[in-house]
Amino acid sequence: MTSHILLAAIFGATALWLAWTTVQAHKARKAARASYFRNVEPLFNKVATRIQPTGFARMTAHFDSAAFDLQAIPDSLTFRKLPALWVMLTLPEPMPVKATLDIMARPAGNEPFSHFANLPQSLPCPPSLPDGTALRSDDASGVPPLELIAAHLAVFDDPKVKELVISPKGLRLVILADEAERGRFLIFRDAEVGTSPLPAVRMTPLISALIALRDTLTKAPQ
Repeated sequence: MTSHILLAAIFGATALWLAWTTVQAHKARKAARASYFRNVEPLFNKVATRIQPTGFARMTAHFDSAAFDLQAIPDSLTFRKLPALWVMLTLPEPMPVKATLDIMARPAGNEPFSHFANLPQSLPCPPSLPDGTALRSDDASGVPPLELIAAHLAVFDDPKVKELVISPKGLRLVILADEAERGRFLIFRDAEVGTSPLPAVRMTPLISALIALRDTLTKAPQ
């Protein structure tokens, strides 16, 4: 009888410990996601943050006269791919272009942050872009000349840059910000991403790149 009581006590203590660790992990996950853009905030003059259904923060941030939108988008597992976290940096200003040009590095056709696969027209890829890069548009006759934006395509030298969108409604860059650790995912199915705040150094060149591209487009002869 004593051994049965002891075993019951051990199982009860183990259940309580597992429940406690689960609650603590949930709290840590919630806090990490809500503060994901914490280190990026000092780059901007004015910041407003709200929490998305995913738990990640979404931030509207002003850099001088430019108002940016930052979103973190978790990407659940697809075939032969690790769970990932994408960050979208958008400059939602009217652009003097007549159509959307979407440049995607290594498109898989199931990117949760993009309408790339739905654009009907495919364009030739400039040799300066990495292998596997694709260009699509909703009207190839209305996109800006590639020679006009050629210098700005160097942003794809960073292998973490996934997408550049130029549209009449604004500009967008998407980067791979985090990816589940392969070993922990394969062994423990640990798919958590975004546990550490996004480093400011990751966003600084992207902000500069979109502002420079905006200036090029708006100053070009129409």
